[in-house]
Amino acid sequence: MASRVVLSSHHIKISAASPTSSYRPSLPEKKVQREKGRPISGNRSRRGDSIGRAVSSGTGWVEMGNGTIPGGDQAAAGGTVKRRGCTCSKEDFLPEPSFQSWGAYGKAMKETLPRLWDRVTTRSMDQKELTEVRARSGHEMKRDLSWWDLIWFGIGAVIGAGIFVLTGVEAQKVAGPAVILSYVVSGVSSMLSVFCYTEFAVEIPVAGGSFAYLRVELGDFMAFIAAGNILLEYVIGGAAVARSWTSYFATLLNHHPNDFRIHATALKEDYSWLDPIAVVVLAAVCVVAVLSTKGTSRFNYVASILHVVIILFIIVAGLTKADTKNLSNFTPFGTRGIFSASAVLFFAYVGFDAVSTMAEETKNPARDIPIGLVGAMTITTVAYCLLALTLCLMVPYQKIDPDAPFSVAFSAVGMDWAKYIVAFGALKGMTTVLLVSAVGQARYLTHIARTHVVPPWFANVHGRTGTPINATVAMLCATAVIAFFTKLDILSNLLSISTLFIFMLVALALLVRRYYVSGETSPAHRNKLVAFLLLILLSSVAMAAYWGSGQDGWWPYLVTVGVWFLSTLGLHLSVPQARAPKLWGVPMVPWLPSASIAINIFLLGSIDGMSFVRFGLWTAFLLVYYFFIGLHSSYDTAKASATAAVDPVKGLEEGN
Repeated sequence: MASRVVLSSHHIKISAASPTSSYRPSLPEKKVQREKGRPISGNRSRRGDSIGRAVSSGTGWVEMGNGTIPGGDQAAAGGTVKRRGCTCSKEDFLPEPSFQSWGAYGKAMKETLPRLWDRVTTRSMDQKELTEVRARSGHEMKRDLSWWDLIWFGIGAVIGAGIFVLTGVEAQKVAGPAVILSYVVSGVSSMLSVFCYTEFAVEIPVAGGSFAYLRVELGDFMAFIAAGNILLEYVIGGAAVARSWTSYFATLLNHHPNDFRIHATALKEDYSWLDPIAVVVLAAVCVVAVLSTKGTSRFNYVASILHVVIILFIIVAGLTKADTKNLSNFTPFGTRGIFSASAVLFFAYVGFDAVSTMAEETKNPARDIPIGLVGAMTITTVAYCLLALTLCLMVPYQKIDPDAPFSVAFSAVGMDWAKYIVAFGALKGMTTVLLVSAVGQARYLTHIARTHVVPPWFANVHGRTGTPINATVAMLCATAVIAFFTKLDILSNLLSISTLFIFMLVALALLVRRYYVSGETSPAHRNKLVAFLLLILLSSVAMAAYWGSGQDGWWPYLVTVGVWFLSTLGLHLSVPQARAPKLWGVPMVPWLPSASIAINIFLLGSIDGMSFVRFGLWTAFLLVYYFFIGLHSSYDTAKASATAAVDPVKGLEEGN
């Protein structure tokens, strides 16, 4: 029996290979594999990869016996390899059997409903995400990051356009001086999410971040919906920061931001100010991001230290010009203004999830990730509150500039020279945000592509740099297109929706992880878990909907909060935890994850209706793509891998 392998970077011919035959490399093959750093242990790789037989990694497909499995770059015994270099052929993007012919595609489309049910009800396994799925990138990412790197990555990822731009908009028009409390609310919500992310990142340290976590706990379909919003979050976040970069660059040169933009009158007003500088900045960031993760870390480390020095300067110098009278009308827009601003200012905390995607590259995930994530978020929250307080003490909230609030504030109090330091610090902060975002978003896309829900070409990791070049370039190109056309206020609202939605799902997944294990949790406890989770979600949605309606009255909040509290208490008392964290766990489960769900959903109720319309259109696009492409490619990948597995471990999927 002969088999043929078609890979993204090789043609491999395999002769007389059975799908379950043991593979023992010859001495010359061992030498070649040793030189390339590949496993030589026969039909099982050193990473425990259950597909380590004819192939161990990559994005191609191997047709063998009764199964077609995701392929790699390592041939079986007697195989011959023909190098093709980097290509963009059909096999690189749609190598799955469902797309080999129009007839095969038509057959797959007829099976859409049973395939969808399979993807909705099937959950991945921790070990598969750590071994088999990760191995599809062809090369390992380099594990050379410590907790010190992660803290500075977190600071560099978060402190940027949010504090230096959105603070002015929200203080002047939405919350007034109470924008300080808005940052506190957003910070508490973010810290709860950080705890949830940390437990997952320690237990499943892979580049996929929340996508991998949701695949394991909520199934393939929900993970895909989250994945689409994760990618949207990064594209929009990067575009918003890139446009803000132009604004502060203009301030540094004593110009109005639109002086450096091109006004295309034929386009709608929200999309008519074209920003070429943002595109150039993103291109430069892309080059740095693809060269080396450790090199990026060193640059970010130095730049973030400088950033902290400038933040301290802003706080100390600004407080010398403080006037407490500016806080006399502390809540001019009431409580509603505080929470409305919190929903938007959540944008300022976006970025810490990028640090969780670097778990695959940390030396000691159990130690480094908790210190890195929690430490970075603590420093960021304190810095944000102090910066917002300083700004509101320097000038009345009505006079805060919406484009460059800190620079203009220093000019207003007679420290015109200081605005250049502020502008430089803002530019540096935004640059590191873009850089860390570029690193994080590429790793998300890489792991998503490993499952073939998007084309596996994006999963390739470069052998020399150890970075996902294809994913990095693709994501930053998409970001550059959005940054070129779209205004900041549109971007920030849409970004907050996607982020809050994802954080809510991660908290929900953590509760599922702690209270449900397939085959161990009894049906009675499973049903109670589902009922309590539904009550937590519904009470949170009802509270957010009533808040969003703008009506006054306290009793609906009393009812919804009461239902949330009793549901969480019922979960705590009547459903035993089925799994304890091995290395690091969220404290006070189920209370902290449940509170994270409620706060994230509540903040969603403060976002404007048009942003939800845009969010709905994006979700509709995701579903169309999934039903026509992503469903069938990921289904083929999961089923073929399980069919071809030869090790006596569980198949690719755990099941219901």
